[in-house]
Amino acid sequence: MPAAPTPVTSKSLDQQLELAKRCSREAALTGAKAAAVATIVSAVPTLASVRMSPWAKANINPTGQALIISTVAGMAYFIAADKKILSLARQHSYENAPDHLKDTSYQGTARLHPSFFRP
Repeated sequence: MPAAPTPVTSKSLDQQLELAKRCSREAALTGAKAAAVATIVSAVPTLASVRMSPWAKANINPTGQALIISTVAGMAYFIAADKKILSLARQHSYENAPDHLKDTSYQGTARLHPSFFRP
């Protein structure tokens, strides 16, 4: 029989709100770090190719270069922030789960496969 749900109080809502704010700050910081790294990593080959490659010099103007670099940085920001939010949500949902759901050990029988899988 499932346990009775805990009542929602002002204190519990404040705790959840503070946790959500802290998680969003961590995700934003993680995304910003990833965007900074991605900017440098994408800017070096983009700018080098424009200087060295005749095709890139003729076809990629400064706006195109900025677009390439900023797209990579934006993608890195959102991917890193999303991964951080998902990992924090998974961590906190496990912490708040009932004890019977936290036990992930397999308590099955010694038979590994049904009889029709045996040779």
